[in-house]
Amino acid sequence: MKQLSAALFCLLVPGIAAAQGSGTPAPANHAPASAALATDPWEYGVFFGGGFGVGDRSDFSFTNAGVRVGKVLTNQYLPGFLRGQFEYAADFMPYWQSFTPAPSVRATTYTFDGQTGSVPLPYGGGTFTGLSITPIILRWDLKPTKRIAPYLQGAGGLIWTNHKYPPDVLVPEGTSGGTSVWNFTPQFGVGLHYFVRDRQAIDLQASAVHISSASLGDRNPGVNASVQFQIGYSWWK
Repeated sequence: MKQLSAALFCLLVPGIAAAQGSGTPAPANHAPASAALATDPWEYGVFFGGGFGVGDRSDFSFTNAGVRVGKVLTNQYLPGFLRGQFEYAADFMPYWQSFTPAPSVRATTYTFDGQTGSVPLPYGGGTFTGLSITPIILRWDLKPTKRIAPYLQGAGGLIWTNHKYPPDVLVPEGTSGGTSVWNFTPQFGVGLHYFVRDRQAIDLQASAVHISSASLGDRNPGVNASVQFQIGYSWWK
């Protein structure tokens, strides 16, 4: 009997200990944003965006989708609310569209030999499709809270469109002859990452984007200002 009791004791004690160990949950990370940025990580993300023109381009709208990669390069610097760390990033949008008013004939004002007049001219318009790359994104990742990592950024990119953009006075071949299929996109933005779990975040961003051909065409009407928004998801490695 004593031998049987000893055998049962030897079998049960390790099982009880194992059960107690398996019932103890792993400690949760209550500050995933701080933990992720503390390791100078790589950022990989996908996003969808849209926006609208302002001023004389208020009847323009935009949509886009793409991928982003970035690398946090420094530890935190600067005092107070500017404390943060530097990240270099780039993005690629294989889908970029701008929706503009339909082609039309517009009264166009001109000045010639000191006299001002108006003449009806045909203008292009419609939907412009292309792709965009932003190889320079300079981002300042501000000091994060437990789950939120805000940032400021300046960036510069390039857009190619299937027709000369933005729409302008038509020339005989039927395109906006004075503009270009290539346009540059200097921009400034603010955003945040909301970490929903360890090293994974929902991303929100708002940017002011200028679109200009830098006079690659005969004319450079451009889109002086547009407001564009992005929502995305990122992984931090």
